[in-house]
Amino acid sequence: MSRKDRPKQLLKFIDRPAAKGKSAEPVSLLALADRRLEGLVKEKHRYICTAEAYRAAIRKDLSHYTDDQILGEPAARDTVNAIGLTAAVLAKEDKNAIFCVLTADHIIEPEETFRERMDLGFRLVEDDPRRLVTFSIKPTYAATGFGYVERGSPVRGVEGADKLAFHVERFVEKPDAARAAAYVASGAFAWNSGMFVWKASTFLEALERFKPESHAGLMQIQAVWGKKKSKETLEKVYPTLPKISVDYAVMEPATRESHAPSKGKSKDSALSVCTVLMDLKWLDVGSWPSYAETLQPDQDGNRTSGEGATVLVQGKRNLVVNARKGHTIALLGAEDLIVVQTDDATLIMPRSKSEELKKLHEVVDERLK
Repeated sequence: MSRKDRPKQLLKFIDRPAAKGKSAEPVSLLALADRRLEGLVKEKHRYICTAEAYRAAIRKDLSHYTDDQILGEPAARDTVNAIGLTAAVLAKEDKNAIFCVLTADHIIEPEETFRERMDLGFRLVEDDPRRLVTFSIKPTYAATGFGYVERGSPVRGVEGADKLAFHVERFVEKPDAARAAAYVASGAFAWNSGMFVWKASTFLEALERFKPESHAGLMQIQAVWGKKKSKETLEKVYPTLPKISVDYAVMEPATRESHAPSKGKSKDSALSVCTVLMDLKWLDVGSWPSYAETLQPDQDGNRTSGEGATVLVQGKRNLVVNARKGHTIALLGAEDLIVVQTDDATLIMPRSKSEELKKLHEVVDERLK
């Protein structure tokens, strides 16, 4: 369903109740992420950092965002630079800016609990600007496709933090099945959500300490931001930044440093890595089986969606997505299949092969990417 010019986050394929004053219709993951901020962050204080090529599509999907609120990357340089660019822009506008980093790949419910936990994250940073706050999801199974966060001692002195906020012991990236099972059984680990709250200037300082090449380039961009050479500098410098995730570049070294002896650093300069536990439903819509979880099953466990018709006879636990209006997909005696029909492509595979879909991406015709 997704293509180079039509990323997953912009596909209107999630059925959810309509926002107040709007008629019900499928919405994009990006629109859902924006809706989660109602009552937490004002519209004028929301930004989207994305590929520059998606600017027009985003403006069409979320018309209340102005051009200034969309930070267009001229090249993909992974999460640390996307976050660093945002931090550089916000810190220039307000030296005391505190911001949350949210991804647009997820369905998170209940939204009220999400907002309460996010508000706690803001209050933790307002209480101590040296804190780097991440959010961890209480695991429901021993997933091997997620990173994990190990919780340490509770954070004290902030209302509501005692049982929800903890110092981070360590991050573990995508463990094997045995370790994942042990982590979940211990009760001390949670999934790393990839969502954060921090002070913009503190994040930039951490970037200077742990990834100075990125920091140096972003400071060149910040120096001319909003001026004549802003676009030219962004397009020249940003693609040269080292491509690396924020977990590897900042969060892991910051956590190690927080547990190491001070080595002459003053208490005021020390970073504190904390996590807020989110005990809610967190669905990473990164595979067809995970998308199936957003749909209601019939009595045989089949799940269907799309404008086209689907007929299932003697079938069990199938997912059928038929996006072609006027087109019918019929399955007889099929079990545990995934069938996806769009205007220009058809996918058929056993559910058990869903994690191997990248093998197909490697050989599929370029026009479908």
